[in-house]
Amino acid sequence: MSVPLDQIPAPHDAAQLTLVDQLVQWGRRRIDERVFRPGMRMPSIRKLALDKGVSRFTVVEAYERLVAHGYLDSRRGSGFYVRERVAPALVAKGETPAVAAEREPVQNAIDVVWLLRNMLHTSSPEKGPGLGYLPARWLDGELITNALRSLSRQSGAQMLGFGTPQGFLPLRQQLQTRLEELEIGASAARQIVLVSGITQAIDLIARLYVKPGDAVIVGDPAWFQMFGRFASQGARLVGMPYTPDGPDLDALEALVATWRPKMLIVNSVLQNPTGTSLTAAQAYRILQLAQEYDFIVVEDDVYGDLCPAGFPATRLASLDQLKRVIFLGSFSKTLAANLRVGYIAAAPEVAKALADQKMLVGMTSPELNERVVYKVLTEGHYRRHVERLRTRLDGVREKTARMLEKTGLRLFAAPASAGMFLWADAGVDSDGLAAAGHEAGFLLTPGSLFSPHQSPTTWMRFNIANCGDPALSAFLSSYLDKAARRSA
Repeated sequence: MSVPLDQIPAPHDAAQLTLVDQLVQWGRRRIDERVFRPGMRMPSIRKLALDKGVSRFTVVEAYERLVAHGYLDSRRGSGFYVRERVAPALVAKGETPAVAAEREPVQNAIDVVWLLRNMLHTSSPEKGPGLGYLPARWLDGELITNALRSLSRQSGAQMLGFGTPQGFLPLRQQLQTRLEELEIGASAARQIVLVSGITQAIDLIARLYVKPGDAVIVGDPAWFQMFGRFASQGARLVGMPYTPDGPDLDALEALVATWRPKMLIVNSVLQNPTGTSLTAAQAYRILQLAQEYDFIVVEDDVYGDLCPAGFPATRLASLDQLKRVIFLGSFSKTLAANLRVGYIAAAPEVAKALADQKMLVGMTSPELNERVVYKVLTEGHYRRHVERLRTRLDGVREKTARMLEKTGLRLFAAPASAGMFLWADAGVDSDGLAAAGHEAGFLLTPGSLFSPHQSPTTWMRFNIANCGDPALSAFLSSYLDKAARRSA
């Protein structure tokens, strides 16, 4: 399914634009939004003419104008490709684009802008199988509303101060109790720091511990937003491959022996995007390597609450007791993404250093949000809420897995009995599939974004809570069938 030219929004009255003008605007917008990214091949002249209902001459003229404007390169016999564009400020100094491109510093190929921008414009969760959070209708707004009502009856004076860098103490005390249930000992006063989500936690850790040139081992694939944070700190990102049983620990041992990393970042439970979890044996081996090669382990447990009791997974912090492990948690996935309440549990000296860093960067995190989460946790409804979330995920997991396999995708591993993601091989370039999905109204997440070096791949992540639209199955089947015929 494509968007007809007469439905493409334009800054001017579309009736006053020629078909070529409208097609040029469409191409520029898709390139500016990073739907079509540097190096990608544009749709063939024949295909775009059929999709948009225009003549081939119209497409040729539009493509030639995009070449003239610096958006595309024309390669004889191959087609049109998105051009790596040079920052205007560099060209404005009187340099030609070629000269400016030569002197422009090389940037790490880490680009998630198109996803972060477009995910906020997804019309409905069913159109967002690439989204990283649960649909709002699955969450419980009344939990938040009731907590706010309760807070509104308290004196407003207590909301007027800065708070503390460590965060709202009663919530930290509640978290101490929750961590004890995971067999992780952490003092609320000395070892827990509240943050504005996992993203801020990663930012503080990177600022405090990572220097230019330090090696940081991340999953390949893994959560993409942290890649840019460590890269901006000057780190060397080293990808640790995954198998259907979890991280490839033989490969990890070779990597740490070669790179002598500063730290390793890992989801021990329901890894994003593969859905795998660490066994006790794997966790012990990671800690042995950390001890032998003297690196920090950052354990991101953002999906931990989606695990039922007795789920076969081991947390590194429960074995290490925060000697070498820095443990991260958050409520963004289960309560509300915009509450931005997370936490760090670490050794006392590490927690103090992170709280000091947090104070330097942004003083304190919003105590109002922390009080809301505290109310939700202590009023007794949160556990039932997450149980309902697990049940709903259980109800769509197998169905979604079978749908993806029926359309021609291959699952990385058998679906776990918990979690929200499936990692699947489309057999075709997932960047092109994501671009076509965007044209069809779906927000898909290509696997290249989960690579620390944004390497091209045929893999793609699917959020099982957002795959209920029957048109998604039809789109995937149609796209993959056409790709198979082209390659035959």
